[in-house]
Amino acid sequence: MAQKANTHPNKITFRTLFVKGDLPTKLSFFLMGTANLCNKQIPKGLIFLLSELLFFFWLIRNGVTALAMLQTLGTKKQGLMFDEKLGIEVLQKGDNSMLILLFGIAAILTCALMIYLYVINLKSARKLYVLKQENKPIPTTLDDLKSLLNERFHATLMTIPLLGVLLFTILPLLYMISIAFTNYDHNHLPPKQLFTWVAFKNFGNVITGDMASTFFPVLIWTLIWAVLATVTCFIFGVILALLINTKGIKGKKIWRTLFVLTMAVPQFVSLLIMRNLLNDAGPINSTLLNLGWIHSAIPFLTDPTWAKVSIIFVNMWIGIPVTMIITTGILQNLPTDQIEAARIDGANSFQIFRSITFPQILFVMMPSLIQQLVGNINNFNVIYLLTGGGPTNSNFYGAGNTDLLVTWLYKLTVDTMDYNLASVIGILIFILSAIFSLAAYTRTNSFKEG
Repeated sequence: MAQKANTHPNKITFRTLFVKGDLPTKLSFFLMGTANLCNKQIPKGLIFLLSELLFFFWLIRNGVTALAMLQTLGTKKQGLMFDEKLGIEVLQKGDNSMLILLFGIAAILTCALMIYLYVINLKSARKLYVLKQENKPIPTTLDDLKSLLNERFHATLMTIPLLGVLLFTILPLLYMISIAFTNYDHNHLPPKQLFTWVAFKNFGNVITGDMASTFFPVLIWTLIWAVLATVTCFIFGVILALLINTKGIKGKKIWRTLFVLTMAVPQFVSLLIMRNLLNDAGPINSTLLNLGWIHSAIPFLTDPTWAKVSIIFVNMWIGIPVTMIITTGILQNLPTDQIEAARIDGANSFQIFRSITFPQILFVMMPSLIQQLVGNINNFNVIYLLTGGGPTNSNFYGAGNTDLLVTWLYKLTVDTMDYNLASVIGILIFILSAIFSLAAYTRTNSFKEG
C-alpha cells in the first residue's frame, strides 16, 4: 500500500519525472505528446504535438511581433508623406494602437493557454510513467473516449463554454481594464493618433486630480440614490403587501393584479411616459397651472433637487410591486403557530409585526436587498431615460446633476470619447460593488445560518 501511495501521479514531481523517466517521457518535455505516441495513444499524442507545432508557427510569424508591440502600442503615426515617384503627398498608414493592444492581450492569453496545455501534456506523461511502473494496462484511445463521456463528462461538457468565456468575456474584460492604464482619450483616437501606457496616472487624475471635483459628487449621489431607491421600494413594498394581505380586505387578487401590471409594461416605456408627464410643459404642470394651484411650472426634471426627488419617486412606482410580490410569498408561508401563540400571550398587531413578521421578511429578503442595492448602483435605465443625467452642471466634466457613475461612464465613452477615464470609472464601480456585496452578504443571518 505504501509503495502504491508513493507512485501516485500527484506524488511525483515533474523534476523527478524528467530525471527517472524513460526517453519518451523525457522527450515530452520538449515535444509534446511523445509519451502518448510511444504508448500507442496516437490521437491524443497528435493533438498535443500539432498544438505545439501550430503554437510555435504562430509565435514566430505573429506572436513575437504582437507581444513586442504591446510594449509601445505602436510608433508609426498615420499621415501624409511625399511620394517622390508620384510627386504628390500620399496617405501613409500608421500603427493602430487599439488593434495592437487587442492582439497583444490575445497573444498573452494564447501563451497562457499553451502553458496550460503543456502542463496537461506533462501530467499525461506522468500518468503513463506510473502505470508502466506498476505494470498496469495503458488506456487506449477508446478507453479515453469512454472516460470523457462518462466519469469526466463534466470536463467535456464545459470545454466549449470555457472557450466562449475566454474569447467573449475574459478577452474583452482584460482589454477594457488595460485601457485604464493608457491615454486613450479624445486627443489620442486611433487610427489617426497613437496612444500609449501611462501607468496609474488616470486613477490619480480621477481620485485626486482634475476629475476628483466630478468623481466624488457623482459617487456620493450614486450611493445616496442606491440606498434610498432600495430602502423606499422595500419599505413601501412590505407595507403594500401587508395591507393587501390584511384580513377583511376584499378583492385581494384584483389589487395584486393591478400592481403587477406595472411590471408587465416594459420599463423603458414607463420611464418615457413619466418623463413626458413630468416635463415643464407636460400634463401634470399644465393641469396644475389651469387649476391655478401653481403660478409657474414645477421643474420636476430641470432643477437638481426636484430631479433627484422625482427620480426616487418614479423608481418607487417601478420597484414597489416587485417587493410586494416577494413579501406576499413570504407572508403566505409564515409559521402561523408562532403568530397565534403571540396573540394568546397578548401581543398586538404591531408587536407581532416587529418581533415575528418583519424579522422573517428581512431574513429571507436580505440577499435580494443586497442584490437590489448593487443593481441600483448600476441602474442605467431609470437615470438615463428619465433625466438623461441632467440638469447639466458646468462644474462637472461630462456629467450632470443626476448622473450616476454608470451613466457618467457612458457619457465619457459616447460624448467625450475619453475611454481611459471611462475604463477607470468602470473598474472603480466594480471594486465598490464587489467589496460592498461581499462585506454585506457575509454579515447577514441568511449567510451565517445557511
